[in-house]
Amino acid sequence: MTQSSDRILERMMALHPKVIDLTLDRMWRLLDAIGAPQDRLPPVIHIAGTNGKGSTQAMLRAGLEATGAKVHAYTSPHLARFHERIRLAGELITEDALTEVLDHCYQANGPDPITYFEITTAAALHAFATTPADYTLLEVGLGGRLDATNVISSPALSIITPVDLDHQAFLGETLSEIAGEKAGIIKRGIPCVVGPQHDEALDVIEAKAARLGAPLYAYGQQWHVSTERDRLIYQDESGLLDLPLPALPGPHQVMNAGAAIATLRVLEKTENAAEAAMKNVSWPARMERLKTGRLADLAAPAELWLDGGHNPAAGRAIADTLRQQSDRPTHVICGMLNTKDIAGYMAPISEIAQSLTAVSIPGEAATLSAAQTADAARSVGMSAREEPSVESAIRAIIAAYPQARILICGSLYLAGHVIRTNQAK
Repeated sequence: MTQSSDRILERMMALHPKVIDLTLDRMWRLLDAIGAPQDRLPPVIHIAGTNGKGSTQAMLRAGLEATGAKVHAYTSPHLARFHERIRLAGELITEDALTEVLDHCYQANGPDPITYFEITTAAALHAFATTPADYTLLEVGLGGRLDATNVISSPALSIITPVDLDHQAFLGETLSEIAGEKAGIIKRGIPCVVGPQHDEALDVIEAKAARLGAPLYAYGQQWHVSTERDRLIYQDESGLLDLPLPALPGPHQVMNAGAAIATLRVLEKTENAAEAAMKNVSWPARMERLKTGRLADLAAPAELWLDGGHNPAAGRAIADTLRQQSDRPTHVICGMLNTKDIAGYMAPISEIAQSLTAVSIPGEAATLSAAQTADAARSVGMSAREEPSVESAIRAIIAAYPQARILICGSLYLAGHVIRTNQAK
């Protein structure tokens, strides 16, 4: 059954301008029309970066909630349902509440052009402003400087996770240009926690912070994080923390954990909050092991894993994570969008995976065909074949390798399709 919110979201798509131009003009117009909710939010923590935004936010939310705080959270894109984007005081927004805020923004906007992300972000801000909470975690959609979320004049704190190459058509061709866009969330005098960065990206971030008098808490300078004997060791000028490793698998999550802990320290939270951030975190489709459900049952006795990363840095993170796993052979099922650096993503995975089975992403106009994805895999030296669906790909792999590790990856949109399929009766 189609829900009311789905129908409103479909109508919103019709308002989308024909050409995307990154600007905040449309956003400011709509926010004025709905009473400037951006000025009535609980303290905002604004998060930008190429990779790790969602995982860092999830750890930070787990840590804050362990202190008893009520936390709003905004993230994108969603996986299975739009409601995942908006978490009100710790709970996913209800269908009734979502329908109400979407309709309010749709009526206030009228027929004027506005992007889908802009109008739905305005709806989230309206929901946050009208629901009591202690913090608002606001994840950037694209870039930072001209992102629809960058309408908060005085956040409590900003975070910039690792900056890498992605969305070059919108953000610039070099790391320096992309870092300049991400650094656009830094506000005058407001602290900014910075995750590990390439030197050229860090130079840009440091220069922007210096111009605005924004205190920086940067990895490798004000804080350090490492692992020792299956423990996470975090250190800053306030002292050392010996913590469990984050519940999210992969060595890259150690760095995301460091940024979350640094943020909790700037907010003067206790060691208990940092420990809860590690132990209580949950974030789907980030090297997630699917143990139950329709696809998990189909794959048995093989292991089934899911990851939504889609750029070269994500490919490196996947490869590093797989190297830490048991010796099962890894066979990849991959579907990607045609806007991504396909070879750059696949090259590190090719070093660890035995084969790649290519699929297209159902329902996505910008999907690469299975044939194109397979050709890209072969170009980086992978053994590749095509299948018409994720289900048929799983069947083909387990027929030949029943004890395999199967990783479905390449796109958050594919991950969403997999989650919906796995949950289907």
